[in-house]
Amino acid sequence: MLNIALFGPPGAGKGTQAKKIVEKYNLAHLSTGDMIRKEIAEGTELGKMAQDIINRGELLSDEFVVKLIESSMAACKGVDGFLFDGFPRTVAQAEILDRMLEAEGTPLRALICIHVPFEELKRRMLERAKIEGRADDNEEVIQKRFREYNDKTVHVANYYKNKGVHVDVEGNCPVEEVFGSITKAIEGVK
Repeated sequence: MLNIALFGPPGAGKGTQAKKIVEKYNLAHLSTGDMIRKEIAEGTELGKMAQDIINRGELLSDEFVVKLIESSMAACKGVDGFLFDGFPRTVAQAEILDRMLEAEGTPLRALICIHVPFEELKRRMLERAKIEGRADDNEEVIQKRFREYNDKTVHVANYYKNKGVHVDVEGNCPVEEVFGSITKAIEGVK
């Protein structure tokens, strides 16, 4: 199984690239953002709880996110692996993911980290707010999300660097060029 995690700050283009990766490699796309937005749209109790936390620009608890991932993985059939998008976001989540995958004998092959300068990320997110109507993409929440990313999430990259499965990709270029770099990284770990 080819298990890949797509990593980077909010607005780096993970969702855009994930669609292309999933199609090319027949992977199940496990996007915590999509899963959470679905719960919110359906008005579930989990969705209501998540909406409040997201609107404050904070991260959901590890337990909440891991439950979403575990149930989604169990439901996936006929795929050649998993593409984790927006997960893991903390070192604790990374450790849990590693244990889950190692128990199946299919470790994470690569954490592909997309790098984009902060001002470009902010511009993208504000543009996305206009196009998609995302209430969580406003100036105040964006600043908070970046603080959360820098305080908690960026450490995941170091965790996977130490395991030797971290790959950096330049994300401040055309979509196809980013995809070419990601494809090259995946081919290198297959």
